[in-house]
Amino acid sequence: MEGFNHSLNQVVEFHEVDMLGVCNNAVYFNYFENARIKYVKDLKKKYNLKELLEGNSFFIMVHNNCDYLQSAHLDDELIIFTKIDFVKNTSFGFKHLVYKKITDKIIAKGGGVVVHIDKSTQTPIPLPQEFYDAVQNFETDVLIKKK
Repeated sequence: MEGFNHSLNQVVEFHEVDMLGVCNNAVYFNYFENARIKYVKDLKKKYNLKELLEGNSFFIMVHNNCDYLQSAHLDDELIIFTKIDFVKNTSFGFKHLVYKKITDKIIAKGGGVVVHIDKSTQTPIPLPQEFYDAVQNFETDVLIKKK
């Protein structure tokens, strides 16, 4: 997908569908979470982001959304395209597209906002400069809203 440099392959599994074989709407948020985790891990490997997911900080989801355009069914092969859309001082936002291989169509669109949190104080903390640099290098059209 144009503008998306990261993807995750996903197959709809038996425990994710109802009696008619339709993928449950809540499962898409699991797909998004898997894609976000893989994105950050891959970004961390590619750019040697030492401060992320180590030491005294972690990330927490503060917003999730999904628009369902068509349904997915048991054994459908999906590709979850993911990108970071914006980066602020202590948070950043993801966009996701769910592509269904058999129909060659986007079947869902979504996103989420993640906040960088200090483990000991449980309060937002600024993202490290190396994160801004990595995202700006990896993404073609990310919006940086750093203070």
